[in-house]
Parts: sequence; structure tokens; C-alpha cells
Amino acid sequence: MNIASSLAIVALAALIHASFQLSVSVLTLLGGHVIGAKHSQAKVLRLTTSFVFGAGVMTLLLLSFVSLVLLHAFDGNAPQIVWAIGCGLLLGIGVAVWMFYYRRTKGTSLWIPRPIASYLHERTKATTRSAEAFSLGLTSVIGELIFIIAPITISALVLIQLPPLWQLAGIAIYSIISLLSLMIVWVLIGSGHKLSRIQEWRESNKNFMQFAAGSGLIILSFYVYVVEVLGSAVGGV
Repeated sequence: MNIASSLAIVALAALIHASFQLSVSVLTLLGGHVIGAKHSQAKVLRLTTSFVFGAGVMTLLLLSFVSLVLLHAFDGNAPQIVWAIGCGLLLGIGVAVWMFYYRRTKGTSLWIPRPIASYLHERTKATTRSAEAFSLGLTSVIGELIFIIAPITISALVLIQLPPLWQLAGIAIYSIISLLSLMIVWVLIGSGHKLSRIQEWRESNKNFMQFAAGSGLIILSFYVYVVEVLGSAVGGV
């Protein structure tokens, strides 16, 4: 797999990551609580910026950590069985996202453990400082680890095959693209758009987002399987 193809896989995985909605939900909750408390627009922007930055840092750390573990385990050349497991993880989570990513209730309640959801909800109400918002951004990424672990793992497997400078570039590409949905909502909140309109759009389009995320995972699974597992098997004959 050449560098361009590798980075394309990383970019697609990051785009799938960006389609998941837990961090976006927490950001809109945070914005709603801060605005509802009659704080200034400057404070709203400061807290939401800290949240987005925290989510970005945690994503970067997760991808870097998984890449480091795989690099030490396989020295940049993971066996086909590991690629097959990674593809299976993508496929399984893709089907799970199709089936029950959103709870079957009104609104945009997600299928995550209720203790985590309750904790994040309570923390958004108590967040009044930038450091707290940053910590909340970190935690929101961890809360959705069950879904994002698949694109992170496959991206790490791709990255460890690249030269060091391209590994850094790939980590940066993933971290930035995975924040796209958060940055869009951050810009909307910062520019004074009503949170009710943002939430209405999210609720109206949640089925599409769910289908897109699940489909993206499944498509990525088949593509990587064909290129890395079947391609290596044919090349070795």
C-alpha cells in the first residue's frame, strides 16, 4: 500500500469517527447550559473552544497510543490475521451502529452505558471553567470508545507501515478530520446560532448519520480486507 492510499484510509476512518455524535451532543449541552446561565458570548466561546481542544487532544493521544503499542508488537509489519481481526472489528461495529447507535426514543439519545451518559450530563451542568470544559472534552471521547476504537485501530495499523514523518502527518490528518463535526457545531454556537435549530437539524438527520457511519465502517472493512489480506495472500502466491 503506497503512502497516498494509506493516508486516504486514515482520512476515511477519521471522517467516520467525525460522524459519531457523543462529543457533539455533549458540546451542545454545554453550550445550552452556559447560554442558559446568561454568561457572555466570550465565555461561551472560551468554554466550547476548550471542550473541542480537549476532544482533539484525547483523539490524538488514543491514536498515538494504539499506534505505539502495535508498532512495538509487530515492528511495522502486522500479520494478516491482525488485519483480518481489525476488519472484523470494523464490520461488527458497523452492523452494530446500523442496528442500535441511537436509542429508540425521541431526540438524539445514544446507545452508551447510562452511567457514562449521566456523568457527562451532570458534568456539563457543573462546568464553568476552561479546564473543566477541556476535561469534559477528553471524557466525551473516552465515552464513545466502544465505537471509535475500530477506525482508530485500523488507522494505527496503516500508520505503523509508513515512514516516521508520514506517521506524524497521518496522526495529524486523523485528529483534524475527526473533529470536523465538532468544529462545525463550535462555529455555529460561536456565531450566535440558536442551539434549538442545531438540535432540530441533528434530530431530523440522525437516521442518515447513523446509516452513513455504519456504512462507512463496513465499506472501509471490505476495502482494507481486499487490499491488505487478500492482496497480500495473492502477492505471496
